[in-house]
Amino acid sequence: MSNEGLVLVESPLPGVFVLTLNAPKVNALSTAMLSRIHYLATDLTILNAGAVVITGGDRLFAAGADISEFGGPEDAARIGASFHAALNAVAALPCFTIAAVSGFALGGGCELAMACDYRIASTKAVFGQPEILLGIIPGGGGTQRLPRLVGASRAKEIMITGRQVKADEALNIGLANEVVEPDALMARALELANSVASGATVATGLIKRAVDEGMQTDLAKGLALELELFEEVFHSNDSQIGVASFLENGPGKASFNGH
Repeated sequence: MSNEGLVLVESPLPGVFVLTLNAPKVNALSTAMLSRIHYLATDLTILNAGAVVITGGDRLFAAGADISEFGGPEDAARIGASFHAALNAVAALPCFTIAAVSGFALGGGCELAMACDYRIASTKAVFGQPEILLGIIPGGGGTQRLPRLVGASRAKEIMITGRQVKADEALNIGLANEVVEPDALMARALELANSVASGATVATGLIKRAVDEGMQTDLAKGLALELELFEEVFHSNDSQIGVASFLENGPGKASFNGH
């Protein structure tokens, strides 16, 4: 299978792109699939996507890294670099990203879901970072993104035991943002993606930047960044459209153009 076939791309709604993981058997995140994800994230940035949904199969979102590629330290360095490049590119997308998770999202699959802005899980979803069962640690961002979602103590417990986290617990601890029935998963993901993609996407990108960069620094620097971006957003057409529409028609009536 070519790299293109490992991740399928469609645009079912204006500005909305769906990436479907499509590797044989268990949707293992091989270096080839990671390269494809990295390429698509870069491409979608250029295309000015309004929202992106990443999903897998009904039984498997992604079962983790391709263990057959594992070897010694040199392989670990190469595989880890591939994971970080791909998942950081997903996290850096200026548009809103949604992981629509059904079935198992383990190891690298969980890390990919956590690289998205929002996670919608079906009742069949199962999350986990089971790398310790192989005598290794997460290498695709799990040790950093999981504690930022669920807290350090809970994250350590999940990673050190290697246990699986079902959808209802994932929702309770903040690993999932919503849980829906399996047959409603994609409809809900597309509904949310469409509502964002048809809105003020310039402001969406700046909100993401303010939150993501602000959380990496102290409060004073974060507030300074917010002030800088607050001024920047007023250079956009969307801000002019939104303010004029509010003054004339009230809130929630503006039709933005994404510029």
